[in-house]
Amino acid sequence: MAKKQTIAVFFGGRSPEHDVSIVTALQVMAALDPDIYNVLPVYLSTNGLWWCGDSLRQKATYLPGPEQYARLTQVVLDITAYGKPLLVGRDISFLRRSANFKFDVAMLAFHGPNGEDGQIQGMFETAGIPYTGMRTMASAVLMDKVATKRILATTGIPMLPYRELRRPTEGFLITETELSIHTSDFPGPWCVKPSHLGSSIGVARAETLQELADALLEAFKYDTAVVVEPFIDNMVEYNIAVSKVFGDVRTSAIERPEKVNKLLDFKQKYLTSGIDKMSGTKVLGQSASDGMLSMTRELNPQLHNGHESDIRKWAEIVFDTVVGSGAPRIDFIVDKKTDEIWLNEVNPCPGSFSYFLWEASNKNFILFSDLLDALITEALNESARVKQPDDPTLVNARLFSRRR
Repeated sequence: MAKKQTIAVFFGGRSPEHDVSIVTALQVMAALDPDIYNVLPVYLSTNGLWWCGDSLRQKATYLPGPEQYARLTQVVLDITAYGKPLLVGRDISFLRRSANFKFDVAMLAFHGPNGEDGQIQGMFETAGIPYTGMRTMASAVLMDKVATKRILATTGIPMLPYRELRRPTEGFLITETELSIHTSDFPGPWCVKPSHLGSSIGVARAETLQELADALLEAFKYDTAVVVEPFIDNMVEYNIAVSKVFGDVRTSAIERPEKVNKLLDFKQKYLTSGIDKMSGTKVLGQSASDGMLSMTRELNPQLHNGHESDIRKWAEIVFDTVVGSGAPRIDFIVDKKTDEIWLNEVNPCPGSFSYFLWEASNKNFILFSDLLDALITEALNESARVKQPDDPTLVNARLFSRRR
């Protein structure tokens, strides 16, 4: 029998989406097949410390307090790029000896800055560790809403006009006079979004310049850059996942999130019923209608005027443009009144890995556990593809002799 692989699931981190990351990780750890894998939870706390321990697989552990931390091992990542990936335990006391933890693949379940934006990915690249999801460049670009618009500008995919506003050096306030200049070519109402966040954190609607200034003041608490776009009053959102982990590029079912207010905010996304439904499953997910905490949604909605084929085509173009990997989710918005459609944003690592979109797909039906298997295989293949020799310096570029 083949030896089980150890999958280190990394999650948490110093991000406003810290708690959402925990939910995704709990689902992932529950769905990984125990007959194939050993699961190693690696929790990054809000203060940046790294922890390992079996209790991290239980929802009741979060967020840990002193009693929970006492049963965990604090670790740091060995980034020497030599040998098997390793987490090194830090000595806590003379009476307790810290353990080291070897693993085969890092499964990244981060959302938001310092995890989904290329920083962690770059560290794993440096250490030569196989990791799941988007590569460093794609992660960095797609977590930046402005960079996404710029890199996709020549693809023909429709996108709303925008302004990028950066947080002032002193204070967060931008005057109404300055804002009137920035938004002169598209008057309100406006949609305000932190440039590097997801999960609808910090998103707001503003109708007047004063409301816009207030919304920016709040958004700058989360991010150093903010995107301002025209607000679409009759907006309907459509989301789709895309991946090539099974060989060819495939798209998932399409979802239409249902919203109560004009803006689909964080609470509607993550606190709409089913708060305890945090675990994935080895077979079909809780139900195809359950996603990140059972957000209200319609799967496989009827679209007209060629919107479904456009969404699928454009999702594949986005994925190909950034040399995609993993299974990102791509979000579009439609004006119900005019039937215009635009790309909204791209999520390099979507909540719950968007497994419910794959399980609801009529054409590309994929179980959550199978998706995780394929992501792990892709991580190993990608790592092998870019693996460097022990001495990567070309012979004709060597200035010093090599001693044996």
